[in-house]
Amino acid sequence: METKPFLIALDLDGTLLKDDKTISSYSKEMVTKAREAGHIVCIATGRPFRSSSIYYEELGLTTPIVNFNGAYVHHPKDDSWGTYHTTLELEIVKQIIEVAEEHDLHNMLAEIIDDVYFHYHDEKLIDVFSMGNPEVTIGDLRTNLGEDVTSILIHAAEKDVDKIRSYLSDVHAEVVDHRRSAAPWHVIEIIKAGTNKAVGLQRIATYYNIPKERIIAFGDEDNDLEMLEYAGHGVAMGNAIEKLKSVANKHTKTNEEDGIAHYLKEVLSL
Repeated sequence: METKPFLIALDLDGTLLKDDKTISSYSKEMVTKAREAGHIVCIATGRPFRSSSIYYEELGLTTPIVNFNGAYVHHPKDDSWGTYHTTLELEIVKQIIEVAEEHDLHNMLAEIIDDVYFHYHDEKLIDVFSMGNPEVTIGDLRTNLGEDVTSILIHAAEKDVDKIRSYLSDVHAEVVDHRRSAAPWHVIEIIKAGTNKAVGLQRIATYYNIPKERIIAFGDEDNDLEMLEYAGHGVAMGNAIEKLKSVANKHTKTNEEDGIAHYLKEVLSL
């Protein structure tokens, strides 16, 4: 009997990746088995492509990928598939920079696909963001940015994060979506409103003609919410935040316990 293919969407950090940022051999084995059984596997991450491509290659994928939480979707192996790049207008970015400057921020950075712009010099952050060798520019973003951006990250003191977020919600709710990442980096990530992983995943699902009920999506953080709500199987990792566990309709073990592998093995009878 021909089994209809599932589309499997993998978040990276805290989901497919163990805490040491590697893919366990068991997870790799089960993802490979799923692909060999005819299922379609893709990555959906907040990371840029340059810092997720090593995992794309390691899994031997030949599918489109969702980066920047849906702000950039493309097919690394097929240019004709199209590139979907949703940007933040430069004018709005500059307004946000003005306000962020008034708060006690540590740093701000803007990314335009693989170019990274830092407001202030910052060895630690530069180190974190230099995976995949981006073009790095350091200096006042208002001067250095010449075009619309893919995403902005504001690195602030924990006590100021909520203040900055409430400004963004009050003033820019129609144009930007923002989320926070927790320790060790108290970072606010900003992308164009209405952009999220589900939007990117939908493009891929449409391309492969896969209905929602045959989509399995795994995640652990608040940037996975829309994707897990969209997928027929929205699977929260054992280490996921509570909010995600409450919207997910399926659950699995943690990222350290091969949660993805266990779920796929059982549900797809691998």
